Amino acid sequence: MSLDLNQLYTHKIEALKIKPSARRLLVSITGQKTDLIENDCPLQTFSVSTSLKPPSNLQDSEGTPSGLHRIAEKIGTDAPIGEVFKGRVSIGKRYHQLSAEEQRPNLITTRILWLEGLEPGINQGDNCDSYQRYIYFHGTNHEDKIGQPSSGGCIQLLNQEMTELFDLIEIGDHVFIE
Repeated sequence: MSLDLNQLYTHKIEALKIKPSARRLLVSITGQKTDLIENDCPLQTFSVSTSLKPPSNLQDSEGTPSGLHRIAEKIGTDAPIGEVFKGRVSIGKRYHQLSAEEQRPNLITTRILWLEGLEPGINQGDNCDSYQRYIYFHGTNHEDKIGQPSSGGCIQLLNQEMTELFDLIEIGDHVFIE
């Protein structure tokens, strides 16, 4: 577990006067990983891919936003591994069933954990709202790029690990990205 990120999380919630969540995800953009913490004990670490572009909270930047978030919605319960979502709705196919051309971009696969920013003017509100930017944790059809920056702003995981994380996380759990 990244003690520095946990300390930053603690300082952030204290500054915002927000009660900590017992379960939380600490995302390291530089480390390309996320730590799952419960009751201040590390449970699991997942390799991730954050944005190919520099981190940014601004609308249309395609950067992974920083700061304190919460899980706002969980989408895709029981979807098959590799299921493709467009507009948060299953298209009824897995990515390997698509043409090579359709598989070229990063696809949203398997499960979605939709983030909502908790910091007004930072990741919530006009021109910087993570929820309105459709920032998610999700699986990807480009699993070979996990561990290096490659997304359009979201946090991508291996599809199997996305199902594991999805089952461990609840709506309202905090996510701190730095």
